[in-house]
Amino acid sequence: MFNQVYLHRSISAISMSLLLSFSAHAEQSSVSQTQLDSNIATTQPTTVVEFGPYKVNVPKGGYYDRFRMNPDLDEVAKDPAAGNIDYFRTIPKKLVETRVGKVWSPNFYYRTSNVQLLMLAPVSKLKAKLPAPLEPLQPFPGYGLVSLTFFSYAVGDVDPYDEVSVAVVVRQPGVHHFNTSELFSSMRTHNYYGHVLALPVDTEIARVRGVYGYQLPKWLTPIDMNIGSKEVQAHIFNTDGKPDLSLTAPLPKIKNVKPQSRIETKTMFHQVDGQWHRTSVQSNTLAFGQKLFPKNVQLVRSGGPLSKLLDELGAGKVLRLDVVKDAQLALNMPIPLKSLDNSKDSKQK
Repeated sequence: MFNQVYLHRSISAISMSLLLSFSAHAEQSSVSQTQLDSNIATTQPTTVVEFGPYKVNVPKGGYYDRFRMNPDLDEVAKDPAAGNIDYFRTIPKKLVETRVGKVWSPNFYYRTSNVQLLMLAPVSKLKAKLPAPLEPLQPFPGYGLVSLTFFSYAVGDVDPYDEVSVAVVVRQPGVHHFNTSELFSSMRTHNYYGHVLALPVDTEIARVRGVYGYQLPKWLTPIDMNIGSKEVQAHIFNTDGKPDLSLTAPLPKIKNVKPQSRIETKTMFHQVDGQWHRTSVQSNTLAFGQKLFPKNVQLVRSGGPLSKLLDELGAGKVLRLDVVKDAQLALNMPIPLKSLDNSKDSKQK
């Protein structure tokens, strides 16, 4: 069996690497306009905004309505729900060209939380899901890592929404180290690399920006996540309202850290209009808890799209539970990565 000391270090190094809200290729949504509009609470007035050529309903008077992705941070600082925003004052926003026109970047998430399960999966099944030239990182021979992560974005430039990610840890393209060397290099530099296979959300503005701005596999569906005082609960449903995945687990001990003392960069490699790109997100974690080989974790798969995807990946043994109770994120727009296109072409030849 695996060396237990190495296993612990491997999981510790990798577990945070999959907190990526990204994907490698786009999928079309089959959700009706009625379902899209009903996702915004009927008790809150809405207004129509534009994202490139697309028009979307958002909360009237919300962050997107007020700031259009270019917030006045002095105004944001007056919002008690946003908390301390000094971290974002160190990150200037810029207008960047995208496939839908000029967009302000990065996208700020002032108050977020997430719950993640890190699971062991056979490399053969992971390779079947990864487009060339991406390769799964193997913390031990024959096995890679899959994460299931529930995100809740309570305060952000695109208003509150929830999201679920199924991701695979990948090797950094063009780096020819042993898997172990690459693993510990990521651990040392706090730079991680991933590929997300599914990314459903529960608001239309989040879906439109993800699908048309980033070409992510987003669709609109009900999601719910709650971090209580003793346990965490998270659920995602099919578009018809039937259960897909349900997670219940004891809450690990939460540790609070000083702002900007736990900064990490996660990068995903994905295709936009058939060309490889990289997209990075910087995270400023403020409160988190972790449990290795957690007990009493209940993950109920009810046959929906994410349940089927986890089955296809062979994701089984839960190695680690991560709960981030409070974090701040800055999500950048995709940047072309021609070296991956060249690598793909050379392999096809």
